[in-house]
Amino acid sequence: MHRLRGLLVVLLITLPLFACEGLVPRDTKSLLLPSFQRSEVVGFVAGFGTTFAALPDLIAMLRRRSTAGMNPRMVAIMATFQILWIYYGLLILSRPVIAWNVIAVLTNSLSVAAYFYFSRREKAMADQKRREPALSRAS
Repeated sequence: MHRLRGLLVVLLITLPLFACEGLVPRDTKSLLLPSFQRSEVVGFVAGFGTTFAALPDLIAMLRRRSTAGMNPRMVAIMATFQILWIYYGLLILSRPVIAWNVIAVLTNSLSVAAYFYFSRREKAMADQKRREPALSRAS
């Protein structure tokens, strides 16, 4: 019975993958060709603006060395959908969509890493401040 249940779980997990055959990019060589169309140039310019829109928040957080004003949920949601945009770019073979969203995911990853670093640091400093008055009263 346990084996049958395991087989059923494997089957249920792999079955949806067979329906994804049409989602695989067919012509990946055209992603690397150097010839650009006007629409791709516009895509690169537009992607530049939207990709680096989050960069000022990251720079401000690094300068402040604090998580103040940072919303990690928003960054996580953005990164999730940017990964979907990368996949979409592969499906439609769009270099601008792929390139800018890869950069955006990396920028968001840096933001999340900085957020966790500074939040741990802020928590450690708060714990230390709470201990200091207790130590001074004990002496």
